[in-house]
Amino acid sequence: MSEPLFPSGAVVANGGRHQYDAVRAQTEALCRPLAIEDYGVQPMVDASPPKWHLAHTTWFFETFLLRPFVYGYQPYHPHFEYLFNSYYNGVGTPFPRPRRGTLSRPTVAEVLAYRQHVDAAMQPLLAREDAEVQGRIELGAHHEQQHQELLVTDIKANLGSNPLKPAYCAATEQADAEQVEPIVPLAFEEVAGGMVETGANGGFCFDNELPRHKLWLDDFALANRLITNAEYAAFIAAGGYDEPSLWLSDGWTWRQQLAVAAPMYWRHADGVWFEYRLDGERELLPDAPVTHVSYFEADAYARWAGARLPTEAEWEAAAQVRAVQGHFADGVLHPQRAASPRLGQLFGDCWEWTSSAYGPYPGYRTLAGTLGEYNGKFMSGQQVLRGGSCATPPGHVRPSYRNFFYAKDRWQFTGIRLAKSACL
Repeated sequence: MSEPLFPSGAVVANGGRHQYDAVRAQTEALCRPLAIEDYGVQPMVDASPPKWHLAHTTWFFETFLLRPFVYGYQPYHPHFEYLFNSYYNGVGTPFPRPRRGTLSRPTVAEVLAYRQHVDAAMQPLLAREDAEVQGRIELGAHHEQQHQELLVTDIKANLGSNPLKPAYCAATEQADAEQVEPIVPLAFEEVAGGMVETGANGGFCFDNELPRHKLWLDDFALANRLITNAEYAAFIAAGGYDEPSLWLSDGWTWRQQLAVAAPMYWRHADGVWFEYRLDGERELLPDAPVTHVSYFEADAYARWAGARLPTEAEWEAAAQVRAVQGHFADGVLHPQRAASPRLGQLFGDCWEWTSSAYGPYPGYRTLAGTLGEYNGKFMSGQQVLRGGSCATPPGHVRPSYRNFFYAKDRWQFTGIRLAKSACL
């Protein structure tokens, strides 16, 4: 990253009109660097056009708040329910995801008018003292924050796949200086096992972070920082992509079929590695965390390094200690306090792959009604990631937050933290 995507104070931790207005404004602010031609491009099936994100997050409030709670409300457009439904089959059949980039209409101007219409219609609900309404508003705000992160990563996929390698934002000398600061040597912090509690413990959370529950952990050790570009380049130079013994079977097939030989956005020319960043293609920064790697790549690197990926319970147990030490206040992560000489880069650098399959916690229950499709229906064939990334909005990171993607996915800011079993 080259400059803060989310200015300080852009997002607040608690619900209400301030949160709603701040989140909605920040989504549009993220789109301001775009040219009008950028709004409709879909470079890959997983990456939706910015115009779609602007409309879908608006559709969420219209569908789950205005229609059920405002008497006589009429949808802004009779076909928007179909066009901008993501995966809620209880609402209706969604427009096919791979074809989102084929829609030149509605125009960007029409989508922005749709946002203004819904924002105006939401004003009475923002002041309503109703627990169900306020809970849905808070959920909608956090849902939109998720799409803010997707906006950044999808815009990067769009611009990064363009042969011109255009920049989304300008580089700053301070950001470059921060990324090339000397890093601490890689070391492993030993963590005593035992009975631990994991899951959300107060404040906002998604349903997949509940219920809080106990489980047993054996002693383990967690790397004190993320793996760097230079360390990953050494894996490539050592032939890591060509050694079948390092790869899971599905991973080896994926690597062969797509001829994968480096992280997404890396390019090798004249003996030098380059990386496309949001500020354009630049020479690889050796000490920056390696990112845009799949679970397959992360797992192969861990084997090559004589280690493994942590389980999500191990990661959360270690992260809870950091949270207790004062990295969170009022439910908001304060990055300046999140660094630790013993265990750093836990929050807000890269999403960290874990070895845990995405599934329900013991006693998990989905939300009632159509909102129950939010998380639970995806608990199959995906891996859990932890920690948030440089594209995650402030106030949207917590030790219990569970992200999840398929093992092949790498267009998100996904990185690597190593773990080892330990006998303390």
